[in-house]
Amino acid sequence: MSKPKGYLTRRIPQAAYDIIADACDITLWDVEEQPVPRTTLLQQVGDVAGIFSLLTDRIDQELLDAAPALRVVANMAVGYDNVDVAALTARNVLLTNTPGVLTETTADLAWALVMAGARRIVEGHNLIKAGGWKTWSPMFMVGQDVSGATLGIVGAGRIGSAVARRAKAFDMRILYHNRRPAAELEAATGASYCGLDELLREADFVVVLVPLTAETRGMFGAREFALMKPSTTFVNVARGPIVDEAALYEALRRGRPGSAALDVFEHEPIGADHPLLMLPNVTAVPHVGSATVATRTRMATVAATNLVAALTGQTVPNPVN
Repeated sequence: MSKPKGYLTRRIPQAAYDIIADACDITLWDVEEQPVPRTTLLQQVGDVAGIFSLLTDRIDQELLDAAPALRVVANMAVGYDNVDVAALTARNVLLTNTPGVLTETTADLAWALVMAGARRIVEGHNLIKAGGWKTWSPMFMVGQDVSGATLGIVGAGRIGSAVARRAKAFDMRILYHNRRPAAELEAATGASYCGLDELLREADFVVVLVPLTAETRGMFGAREFALMKPSTTFVNVARGPIVDEAALYEALRRGRPGSAALDVFEHEPIGADHPLLMLPNVTAVPHVGSATVATRTRMATVAATNLVAALTGQTVPNPVN
């Protein structure tokens, strides 16, 4: 019996590749660090039963029309804003994701950005490289305390809860805003539920962890930034389009909030000449929230297991639709 055909839109960890190769005939886009060109993808999926996709791959009606044999899309991510879920559902194509495997790693990165923004780590590094460190003085490169400060978490899911656990170790007051109160989070960390405006006024650090939806797109704009303190550090490790970057740029120039630490951007990769990157009070990293060897390997193997299960009639561990 012939194997179902699978399409991998990028090179993936060997352990995940082997899971798929055992069950499928594979077509692999093998240009490392480069997304498969759209025209190439559309040309190569005509007889494909399963696609292993990344956030850089747009899975929409056009692709469905080009892939009449498609049965499953295994997205190597927790989020799936790159996928037209309604279109897949209408075609009876299964979508899967990789929940739970990147929680702690992404929370670590969020915490790294909190610390980097608070203590001006990147700014200090750049100052030394530019020859700007001339002497020690009492108010030279002063930042903000993390211990004992107020943390505001916007989006209290798995990652938000993990960030709150870390904040408890720093004796922080923890506020959170969510679609609904989270009793378990409150019991575990002492966090307090509040409205978004109250959180923005009170927090010394605002960490964004909501998914990108029609409701959250552009959630942070000029009004929201104006509510923050001049000393606040704004951290986004969710999705770029949740933030109006032009409004953030103007807000940072005006000093409210005082700094931003960003892992995600409206358009990725962000251009080296983007205005935000010209500001000394911005720390930017290239969408690396889950980027450890262990976590990326787990993500890939979970996605591979989802794909194979769907194509071989087994119970699919992580269906979305």
